[in-house]
Amino acid sequence: MATLTISEAARRLGIRSSTIRYYEEIGILPPPHRFNGQRRYDEKVLYRLAVIQHAQRAGFSLPEIRKLFFGFRNEARPSERWKKLASKKLAELDEMMQQIETMRSLLLKSCDCAALDECGSKILRKQCGDA
Repeated sequence: MATLTISEAARRLGIRSSTIRYYEEIGILPPPHRFNGQRRYDEKVLYRLAVIQHAQRAGFSLPEIRKLFFGFRNEARPSERWKKLASKKLAELDEMMQQIETMRSLLLKSCDCAALDECGSKILRKQCGDA
């Protein structure tokens, strides 16, 4: 199997070399082999990087991605891992969507108050907005 330099791996996935080094530092990528002091990766690193990119596009944070790789028993299938984390992420998204709808509703309401104190008073008396 061919080996890749860090710059070759980065170029093939459209990321920076510093990103790969960071993933190594936080333990998402295993440490590479070294040849004359230069990082060398086998092509399988591209698969792991592709999973990382896919998970990030789906909204997973790096700690969540770390959990995807290392937060389950070894025999847990990737699909099982993904479904469990995706279920949590979907619940977060549902909550965020509710918050966005509330924000949108409040922003669309017109305010005819002459002063902020008047507005605050109406909010406290629940005569303005959805306080």
